Amino acid sequence: MTTSSNPEIGKSVMSAGLNTNYLEEGTGYPVMMLHGSGPGVTAYANWRLTIPALSNNFRVIAPDAAGFGYTERKEGQKFTLDFWVEHMVGVMDALKIEKAHFVGNSFGGALTMAIATRYPDRVDRIVMMGAAGLSFELTEGLDTVWGHEPSLENAREMMEKYFAYNNDLIGDDLVKSRYEASIRPGFHETFSAMFPAPRQRHIEALGTPESEIAKLTNRTLMVHGRDDQVIPVECSLRYNQLLVNSDVHIFGCCGHWTQIEKKDAFNRLVSDFFLAD
Repeated sequence: MTTSSNPEIGKSVMSAGLNTNYLEEGTGYPVMMLHGSGPGVTAYANWRLTIPALSNNFRVIAPDAAGFGYTERKEGQKFTLDFWVEHMVGVMDALKIEKAHFVGNSFGGALTMAIATRYPDRVDRIVMMGAAGLSFELTEGLDTVWGHEPSLENAREMMEKYFAYNNDLIGDDLVKSRYEASIRPGFHETFSAMFPAPRQRHIEALGTPESEIAKLTNRTLMVHGRDDQVIPVECSLRYNQLLVNSDVHIFGCCGHWTQIEKKDAFNRLVSDFFLAD
């Protein structure tokens, strides 16, 4: 998957003026996987349990979005939905991917919906996992995630209280790894400048008008944890109402980390959805 001893660092390609880190595994029809916006997040951290399963049938591409992970950071860069869209489409252009399936998690779901409405010819089937992109009232969980100040204590509280339903998943090693990821050089500085308070405005800024969403005919699957404390499950239900060719799957006893808490079922669900006639 990678060309480095660090599994988070894969290949690189230039897009929107940024040397962009991405993971690639498998062959076949391409699947673009867009990660969320948690502190210290990378494509690997988000999708490490999903990429191997999907790569059995697909060419999986998982980039670090601008401002996240190991994609190049430039001083003074303004992060907007417009820029993130152009950056991701630029990755597709650089890799000569004309059209792909998409999997978008949280922030990545908002980005996926923006790409689908602006570049409909580039997007095939869509999986939205705990996805933003609609207007909703800022949750305590999202406010905490976007306002995260790095410490071991804060990392543990964020994961136990807001990310996972099953706290047995939150071991000391995971807490330590996510904390250390959030304090890598440049990571927190960029992150803290991306979603400053008041944060309701950033939800709106990531949104795509419902009238545009309703025009899409892509086969779409919304996946959500019933107990998600970051993005309300009502967002997936609303998407289901707007998107004519869509289904929704809600996992019980599951928080915001669907791809981790329900990894085997999630991987089967997504693979079957992309493979179905």
